[in-house]
Order: sequence, then structure tokens, then C-alpha cells
Amino acid sequence: MVIKTDELPAAAPADSTREPSSQAGGKGRPGAAELPSVMLLNGDCPESLKREEGTAEPPRENGLDETEPGEETTGQEVIVIQDTGFSVKILAPGIEPFSLQVSPQEMVQEIHQVLMDREDTCHRTCFSLHLDGNMLDHFSELRSVEGLQEGSVLRVVEEPYTVREARIHVRHVRDLLKSLDPSDAFNGVDCNSLSFLSVFTDGDLGDSGKRKKGLEMDPIDCTPPEYILPGSRERPLCPLQPQNRDWKPLQCLKVLTMSGWNPPPGNRKMHGDLMYLFVITAEDRQVSITASTRGFYLNQSTAYHFNPKPASPRFLSHSLVELLNQISPTFKKNFAVLQKKRVQRHPFERIATPFQVYSWTAPQAEHAMDCVRAEDAYTSRLGYEEHIPGQTRDWNEELQTTRELPRKNLPERLLRERAIFKVHSDFTAAATRGAMAVIDGNVMAINPSEETKMQMFIWNNIFFSLGFDVRDHYKDFGGDVAAYVAPTNDLNGVRTYNAVDVEGLYTLGTVVVDYRGYRVTAQSIIPGILERDQEQSVIYGSIDFGKTVVSHPRYLELLERTSRPLKILRHRVLNDHDEEVELCSSVECKGIIGNDGRHYILDLLRTFPPDLNFLPVPGEGLPEECTRAGFPRAHRHKLCCLRQELVDAFVEHRYLLFMKLAALQLMQQKASKLESPTSLENGGLPSPESKPEDPPGPEAGSEEEGSNASGLAKVKELAETIASDDGTADPRSREVIRNACKAVGSISNTAFDVRFNPDIFSPGVRFPESCQEEVRDQKQLLKDAAAFLLSCQIPGLKIGIGELITRSAKHIFKTYLQGVELSGLSAAISHFLNCFLSSYPNPVAHLPADELVSKKRNRRRRNRPPGAADNTAWAVMTPQELWKNICQEAKNYFDFSLECETVDQAVETYGLQKITLLREISLKTGIQILLKEYSFDSRHKPAFTEEDVLNIFPVVKHVNPKASDAFHFFQSGQAKVQQGFLKEGCELINEALNLFNNVYGAMHVEICACLRLLARLHYIMGDYAEALSNQQKAVLMSERVMGIEHPNTIQEYMHLALYCFASSQLSTALNLLYRARYLTLLVFGEDHPEMALLDNNIGLVLHGVMECDLSLRFLENALAVSTKYHGPKSLKVALSHHLVARVYESKAEFRSALQHEKEGYTIYKTQLGEDHEKTKESSEYLKCLTQQAVALQRTMNEIYRNGSSANIPPLKFTAPSMASVLEQLNVINGILFIPLSQKDLENLKAEVARRHQLQEASKNREKAEEPMATEPEPVGAPEDVASQPPAAKDPSSPSFQG
Repeated sequence: MVIKTDELPAAAPADSTREPSSQAGGKGRPGAAELPSVMLLNGDCPESLKREEGTAEPPRENGLDETEPGEETTGQEVIVIQDTGFSVKILAPGIEPFSLQVSPQEMVQEIHQVLMDREDTCHRTCFSLHLDGNMLDHFSELRSVEGLQEGSVLRVVEEPYTVREARIHVRHVRDLLKSLDPSDAFNGVDCNSLSFLSVFTDGDLGDSGKRKKGLEMDPIDCTPPEYILPGSRERPLCPLQPQNRDWKPLQCLKVLTMSGWNPPPGNRKMHGDLMYLFVITAEDRQVSITASTRGFYLNQSTAYHFNPKPASPRFLSHSLVELLNQISPTFKKNFAVLQKKRVQRHPFERIATPFQVYSWTAPQAEHAMDCVRAEDAYTSRLGYEEHIPGQTRDWNEELQTTRELPRKNLPERLLRERAIFKVHSDFTAAATRGAMAVIDGNVMAINPSEETKMQMFIWNNIFFSLGFDVRDHYKDFGGDVAAYVAPTNDLNGVRTYNAVDVEGLYTLGTVVVDYRGYRVTAQSIIPGILERDQEQSVIYGSIDFGKTVVSHPRYLELLERTSRPLKILRHRVLNDHDEEVELCSSVECKGIIGNDGRHYILDLLRTFPPDLNFLPVPGEGLPEECTRAGFPRAHRHKLCCLRQELVDAFVEHRYLLFMKLAALQLMQQKASKLESPTSLENGGLPSPESKPEDPPGPEAGSEEEGSNASGLAKVKELAETIASDDGTADPRSREVIRNACKAVGSISNTAFDVRFNPDIFSPGVRFPESCQEEVRDQKQLLKDAAAFLLSCQIPGLKIGIGELITRSAKHIFKTYLQGVELSGLSAAISHFLNCFLSSYPNPVAHLPADELVSKKRNRRRRNRPPGAADNTAWAVMTPQELWKNICQEAKNYFDFSLECETVDQAVETYGLQKITLLREISLKTGIQILLKEYSFDSRHKPAFTEEDVLNIFPVVKHVNPKASDAFHFFQSGQAKVQQGFLKEGCELINEALNLFNNVYGAMHVEICACLRLLARLHYIMGDYAEALSNQQKAVLMSERVMGIEHPNTIQEYMHLALYCFASSQLSTALNLLYRARYLTLLVFGEDHPEMALLDNNIGLVLHGVMECDLSLRFLENALAVSTKYHGPKSLKVALSHHLVARVYESKAEFRSALQHEKEGYTIYKTQLGEDHEKTKESSEYLKCLTQQAVALQRTMNEIYRNGSSANIPPLKFTAPSMASVLEQLNVINGILFIPLSQKDLENLKAEVARRHQLQEASKNREKAEEPMATEPEPVGAPEDVASQPPAAKDPSSPSFQG
């Protein structure tokens, strides 16, 4: 299949390269009429729904939204409005006029951005746009500009510079010079991150489609590198980050830096001098440049002599690039080539990510001069000030104001969510920089006279505190250990209250940063809090864990609105005067009214109920499931709580139980009074008997499920009637509901409503006598939740020994690093890694020489790191000691006994890989190491030296604001797809993509999920080019926002390989699969269930190009892995046997082929029965193989009889057709194409309706309270054929049969 080049942005001609606005939609859309329509709820008028790239993993909203997906559940009218764009002509100095597609919702500023990115206008930054001689305002929307229409001419007019504009210009030129340089991505700055897809696709997939037409015939090299083959023991690190040929950038200049003559003296300012630059050209010419209000020119200054007069050539240029073009031929040539390459890159390789992604490896890089980087490091620039008035940002005001924006209709909600997301990502970046500055000792404490552990800091209007137990606050909860976990618990609380999003209730901006062994909490500052004592400020909650407790009616009212979605019970506690105080949260949750009049809540660390498995309470026994497993166990802190997902799962489990109990009782009632069918009918409630299709009782057989479904539906209806309390339900029905409520621990007698009291089992909290029964019920509920966790949830999880080891090592590393001075950091980290991973028995730490000499003086320094004791204690650690500590930590923290004393024993016993352990510990602690091959197993020298540790990054936890409307569209789209309506699903998901882009910008993990699903839908509907385009974006985005070897990225590579194969790009498909296999080996090793799917894919593609021996190596490995993880009798194993048999058939080795197909046939026959089509297909194939084997044997006999004169037809080695290979690829990747007749369709719709009814019945009566049942489709999970939904197509989509 040939791909149209205009499908992909990077291949589009320069004048259509609109980034980010128009690059998004996948197709280069020339005309206004074809712009994507924007779906709006409530019939609201359209807002700026820009067509940026991308879409997303549906956020786990946990049912915290106030609304449901717009489409079916709310009955809102959905109106489609056309987003009509138009084109304008741009006249810029020195180039030909060109036209530009714009949208009425865009701002004038966005045209500026496009011009600053275009190849021929990128060197301009200080200009305005004029229409008919009138200057356009930067921040006005195009639709508000009078006279602007299709064909209007906008003139680019150069404006005079100011110091700020001149600095922006120099920064922009520096960015253009560095646009292909990956050093920012390796150094983890400016939201740059890595992507390697283009290395494996050889540029853009759009181009390759045209180039490689008819590729099936061309010979291609299929041999993978040795280390990728099954069974290889080698795990090299260097291929993780292959060198991109574009990274050896063309040198345009040797030096571009600020001159030492800055700032200009007063008399020169009055001549218009703004600043001076110093440049060394590639020809080694040293020049000094003046930036003036009119532009840039050469002056006569040298390094030691100031002479601001113009030098020859006396050339004044408004753009620095034009001036440099004049004085350096090399610059002129190389800069042009560089910009050509820059605009050819896919936009997704260039756009900044919303949050910084750090790389744990990096190649050795040259450190080059960089004026902008130097200026950023040594000025008082706190971040972002030069772009906004008023210097430092008032983070709290920004975070709260965005929450107060109106949200009545879709455009308002989009604007609000976009603002919230933007402020959060800016705040996270600023908080991260501040936390690093605090730990590096670059910020002055606000209480400098106190001990370093107790110090607090304010920087850039953000408050920083350290994770130590200050003033014995957490004495009863575990001291420093509790103080370390409290910030993450608090962050989870903030996340949850933000998701509920109650108007009038405010939380603090919160970011938790782990850096160099310390935990730092960064928070926005409540106005006025620093001027008051905490005791005066707190008007709700407790500052001493429940001794003194206060409440406030407004807080109770606000928190009451969060109690249902958060499942928190309003309850009473006793204060120190034995007075009853009512709360609707845990006692630690504090309410403070700021000077701005807003109601803030903070300290949300006990938002969720405690996990009793790790909280032994004297006199309280746990259920048998827990005691049998050895619980409760004492933990090192008392802040263990259940995750929100667990609470939701438990409540959902209870709801199903409630429905079943009620349904059972109704059936029993019905069975007992079939003779008197009137009693239940009063008030018009439909009686169970009035429906002819219901059996009189829960009978066995096929009807049972149907009866059960209708029974559940009746319970739902009954529950709603009783809850509405309109007196129509009869007493016996009320009794049914009351009994069911009591059985499941509901707090209401008339409706299902399970909530938790977060203060139960809190040390120091007392309850009034009158509440003892309620307290007893709540204790039982918590015990049930603890048992549910063990009996229902945990059996679904597998324990990862590698994870356990690296987490234990991380705990030890944290305290190890706290005693290290900055000058000894790389030596200490490399020593730790040697003790952890190297087989070398006695590594010696290299202490920095100066530290030994000046140790006595250092002791007296005040600003040593917090908690630092002996600064050289780390140097005496040995591998034996470290591994002993790891085993001890695993036992104490996870109660798991590790059977190993050294890293080599661990690797041997548990089948681990050292490279995987290195990756895990690096990601968990923020270490960045040099990209090279490490000899872990050498017993003669240690694996790591100081030079191998390049950097240590922060590990950052923050809130992820969600795009709720986009998410609902996405869910509705998924539901449509699961019902088989592909086209409607596709449209909804395209709308979700638009909305996600609108809120998040072009890059986000949720956009990635959207693109993946769109690609899959286009593939199923036969549009391979569109599938390729979307999946390419999904891979790039996953690499950029999740990491180049993240498990999600590996899956995206596999999907892209499938679509490449379908488009006849075989060598690209293989390259992508080999990359996916290399990454899987690095991250998990060979022994992983996903490896079977990967190897089946590779084997099939190799079989398609008749590389049979190579194909067999992969397919037989897949068979072994499937057998291990799914059992020898599973359907996956049967399919594997069939694939292997096909390759043996192609090699004419019929005996082996028959052997494998017989194995497969036996599995099908026992699992599915003789009449199943799979069993029949296998049986047919066996006959065919037998015939071929017989024919071959005849031929062989002929040869034996007649010798070389035998007359034999040549043997045919048949290559499988591409269609048959593709069919098998679709099957193993869980994509089914089912030809359906009209009758099938009717049956299918009936089945979908029935399932829908069942699902409806099992949803909570309060829909907003429950998590949505539509998880993202398990794209790429190696699904069994039987597990596929029957409707993988809609009637109008083309069916595909191999």
C-alpha cells in the first residue's frame, strides 16, 4: 500500500508546515471545508479547538466526575459545528509572498509563532503584522480583526528592539543553531526529551511508502544483530541510544556569547546601544557586535579595548542571522542546511513535553560554550519572569484563579482546563528547580538558626520543607519514616480533592521532589499564613492529631459535597474537653481561610482509610483470610492506607453483592406468592410476574442468566423508587432493600451507600459513646476491606523479585546519599553501584583528595547538607554489607526472604539481569550513567568508575490535571467501538483528540492512547496510510513523554511494525520489531510472557520473506514461552504450534510440520470440541500436510529406484502469500475481521443490548460515584481468539479475509 506523502507533516511542503496548529490532523488539508468539525455539547458556540496532534490514555477518573460521558448517558444534545478556516497572504521583507491557512479562533500571536518556525522567516522575532496599514494586536483572536478574510494580505513590519526583545532574539538564534543538538534532552532541561524512531524508519514513513513500492520483490537484509536472537546472553547498552546522523551538527559558529563590555555605558545607551555580543566565526574571525534599537552591526571593540563605533563592512541588519550571513560564508551555507533539516523533522520530535522526562543514560558529550545557558545559570532569573510582567509569579493566585474560571459549557470548560493544566506544568517545573536549589545549598532558609533538618525555605513564591520529623510531629506514627511518606500521601489527597473539583474548596499546589537522598515538599503559599500562628489560622480539623479539634459549618458544607465521591463518612469525634465535634474528613485535615477569603484544606495525608494488614491494633482481630497470611504485621510507620483504586474496587464489589442479595430475595418472594400477583404492583411498580419472559424462579439452564439480568434490573428500579421516597414501594420491597443494605455495610437503610470513617484506628482519636455502634460497623468494614485486598485483589498481581531488590536498594541508597558532600557525589554513587552490581569482590571508594585535607574545617560550615553526619562514612561500604542490608530490608519492609548474599547469587537464583537492575535503580533514584558497555562480571576490576556517573536528576511526583470532556468523548468512542460501530467510534475519538489537544497541547500520554486507538480503527477499516500516520505519532509521543524504553513505547513499536508490514514496508517492519525485542530484553529479559507475542510477530514476518531457519528460531522460542506461562494446553500454544508447522511446511520438512500441527489439533479438540471451526481447520491442514508428505516420499522412492536418471518434477518451496501472513499477524495481535450476514448482525445487536442491560444493572445507582467500566481497549495484549468481542467490525466497514 502506498502512503500519500501529504498525510504526514514532515513531508509536507514548507508553506504548510504549521506547528503546532495545523500539523495536527494527520492530513494536509488544503481547503477550509475539509477542516475537522468540532463536536460541542449543549449547542455552545465553538472555541479555539486547534488541530494539534495527539490523544490519550483515558485518565482513571475513579468516578469522581460530576457528569457522565456526554453521548448516551446524559441525553444532552450534541451539535456538530464546522470550524471554518481561511487562508491569508503573508508579505515578509526579502522573500516571495506566500499563503497561510488560519483558523478564526487563533490569536495573532500564533501566526507570529508559525513565522518564527518557518524555514524562510525563522530568523525574525521582533516584528508586527499589519492589515491595510493597521497594526494587529498580539493577543486578539483573528475573528475579532475587522476586515480580515479569505485572501487578506498581512504585511510583516520590522519593529525597533528593546533590551528584552534583543535578548529574546539572541535566545531564538541560539535555539535555531541548537535545533538538532540533543544535549538539552540528555541534560533534562527545557522539557526536551529523546526520540529514536526516525533512526529505525530511515526518516519519515510517509516518504518510504512511495520509495518502497513493490518491495516484496526486492531482496532485503533480515539478519538481526546477534544480541537480539533468542538465547543470546549478551545485553549491550549502547544500542539503547543509537547515534543519529543528524546529531553531528554542522558548525555554523565557534562562539556566540555575551560580551564582557555589557551593559552599555550611559552615553552609548543614548545612541541606542542595547547590548554587546562576541562572536568567533567558523573561519576563526573574532568580531564584536552591537545590538541596537535599529538592529545589529559590527563595532570596533576587541577583548581588551572598548570602541563602540561601527566597523566595516558598515552593514546594519534587523536580524542577527542576516548580519552573520554577510560576515561568514560558512555560517551562511551551514545555517541554511541546518534549517532545512530542522523543518524536515517530524514536529513531534521538536515540540516540548508538558513535564520533564529524564534519561538514565547519555553518551559522552562535548561541553560547548553557550551564552544563553551561562546567562540562565548566573542571573537571578527564577524562571519565566522575562515573559510576564511583575517579575516572580504568584503561584497560589494563579492556581486558584484558574480553578475559579467559569465551566457552564464546553468552550468555558476547555479554556478552564487548559489554564489549569498550563499553570500546573509551569508550577511543577519551578518547584523542581527550587527543590534542587534548596538541596544544593543555593537557597537561604527562613529559619537559618535552626538545625539543618528543621529548616524551611521560600523561593519564587513557593514554600519548601524537608521530609524529616520536625518537633516530634509524627512521634506516634513512626518519626522520620512517617515524615518521609506523609508528603506522598498528602499529594494523593490533593490529587483526589482536585479531581472532585468542588466549587469553593481550595487545595495547595503540591509537588514532591526526591533529590540526592532527600525528600522535599514544594507548596504554594496561602495568603497571610506566614504572618499568623498555625493555632490561630486553623478553623477546622486538628493540629495535634486529634487532641484539640475544631469544626466550621462552611467547611462541613463544602466537604459534605466531596464525601459521596470520596466515600468519606461524616462523623463525630471528642476533643480534649470531651465535647463532640463533627467532621467530614480525617482529623489531620486542616481548614484555613486565607487573607484572600478562600477556604483552603491541607494535610490530606489520611484521605483514604488505613490498611489494617499493616496496623496491628491491640484487642482487634482481623478476618481469617488475613490471619492465615500472617497479618497484621507491624510496619515501620502507621500511615499505610488503602489506595483509591482499592477503595473503588471494594465498593464496586460490595455493590454487586448488594444487587445479588436483593435480586435473590425478590425471586424468593416472587416464587412464594405467584398466586397473588398484585402485591408488588401498587404504585405502578412493574411486578416481576408481569413479564412473560421471566421464569417463575431462578431455574437452571440457559434462561437463568436472562432471569438474573432482569432480576438485577428490577432491583435497580426498586432501589431508585425507594431512594426517591415517594411512598410507592410496598413494605416487603423496602424490607428486601433494608436487608441487603445491612448485609453489605451500607450507611443508609434505603439505598446502597458505603463510606469509610477515616479516623477509625487513628492513634489519639476518641469517639462519643453515642456512636459506638457506628464505630463498630466501620471497624468491621475496614477489616473486610483488608481481607478483600488479600483475597480478591492481590492474587491478580505477580511479585517481581527484581522490583523488590531495587526498591530495597533504593531505601538504603537514600540514607547513604544523605551523608555525601557535593564534591564526593560521583565517587559515592559509582561506589554504591559497584557494591550493588559488580562481581568485583572488594571495590575501593576514591575519596576526593581535598575533602580529606579540609575535613576539620568543613565540620564548622553551617550550610552542609541537611542531616549530614560523617561525610566519608559512605566510603567504607562493601558489597557483602550492602547485600546483607538489602536482604534485611526486603524482610523488614516487604516480609520477603531473599535467598542470596551477592549480586551473582541473586542473578543466578532468580533469573535476573544486571543491566535491568541497573536501569531500575537508576530510574528510581535519578542517576544518569555514561552510555557504554559495562563489564559487570569482571572479577579483576570494578564495573563503574567516577567518570561513569554523569548526573543525578530529581524524581518528581505531581498532580496531573485531566481533560474531562475529552475523556468522556474518548470513553463514548471506546464504547461504540466495542459495540461494533467503528465509524461512529472513530468520529468520537477524533473529537476527543481535538479536545485533548485543546487542553494539553500537542504532547501528552493520553493523546498517545487516542492516536493508538485511531490507528487501530483505521487499520481495521482498511486505511493503512492513516493507520501508519497515527501510529507513527503515537510512537514518537510515547518515546518523548514516557521514555524511549518504557513498556508502553515497546508496544507502540509493535503496532507500528504491523501497519508497516500491511503497507508492504517489510524491512522497516523488521527493524521496528528488532528494536522492540532489544528493548524488551533490556527491560525484562527473555523470560517474559510478552516475548511470545513479539517473537511470533518477528517469526511471521521472516517467514513471509522466506527466512525460514531464522523464523523458526523466533517461533519456537515463542512456543516455549507460551507453554511456560499459559500451560501446554492453552489456545495460545495451539496457535504457536500451527505457526511453527507452517514454516516447516515451507521448508518441505513435513514430518516436523505434522508433529506440530497434531499437537495443535489435540489442544483444539480437547478445549473447543470436534465441531469447532478451529478444530476443523486444523484437521483440514493435517490432511493437506499428509498428502504433501506422501507426495514427497513417492519422489524420494523414485530417486532411490532409478538413481540420477529419475524423472522427477522439481520440488516447490512455496512462500506464503503476504495476505496469509498478514491474516496470521492480525490473529496473534488480537485483530479480527468477521464477515457478518444481516441475520448475524441482528443477533449481534440483540446480544449487545442484553449485555448493556447487564452492565447497567451492575453500575452504581449514583453513576458519578463509580469508576467507568470502559477501560482502554487492551490494545496489543496477546488475546485469545475466544476473548475477542464478537463485533470487531460494523456492517459498513470492509471485511478482510485471508
